[in-house]
Amino acid sequence: QVQLVESGGGLVQAGGSLRVSCVASGGTFSSYHMGWFRQAPGKERESVAIISRSGGGTYYAEPVKGRFTISRDNAKKTVFLQMDSLKSEDTAVYYCAAREGANWGAKYEYHYWGQGTQVTVSS
Repeated sequence: QVQLVESGGGLVQAGGSLRVSCVASGGTFSSYHMGWFRQAPGKERESVAIISRSGGGTYYAEPVKGRFTISRDNAKKTVFLQMDSLKSEDTAVYYCAAREGANWGAKYEYHYWGQGTQVTVSS
């Protein structure tokens, strides 16, 4: 079983950049597909970006395509989300999640979740 801890959230002005990180402990990190999700106040949680366990495959939700980049370092058991050209609508709690199994992508269940990190974008 893997434990996930996010960090790097904060307050940033619109147009700025932020990188959030998620460090895993326990389990075999390289066997998990990893994802970033977010939940804004009053809204449902949504997927943001997913990366396959090898790092060779990525998925981005339409609202963040071209602005966000997901990456992972399996040796450091860490997944990153680089967020550029931030907009006020990116304000949310960002969660890191891990999925076991062969399939990956936004439509599949993620089995382990972090506690989240707040990202606030001021306009």
